Amino acid sequence: MDVLTLLSALSEPTRLGAIRLLWDGGEHCVCELMTVLGATQSRMSRHMGILKVAGLVTDRRDAQWVRYRRAPNLPPDITRIVDAVLAAANAQERSAA
Repeated sequence: MDVLTLLSALSEPTRLGAIRLLWDGGEHCVCELMTVLGATQSRMSRHMGILKVAGLVTDRRDAQWVRYRRAPNLPPDITRIVDAVLAAANAQERSAA
């Protein structure tokens, strides 16, 4: 997994928000991601495609819906990077409030 691709994928607010939701280890329907993040279906699908190419998420089709989850077996160094990015984003949000 390329670190630059990973950081690029995490640099967009909608994608970072999606990772924040998916990082809980659960599976989330694209409709849920759209609602929580305020994105259209096409925009959400495009962002999730980028996260999938970066190796951070996997998807599963369930009838007309697509469900996403954190990619299993992520290398520990990649997990640490994502954890650090999420922690920094959370700290920045708390200090701005």
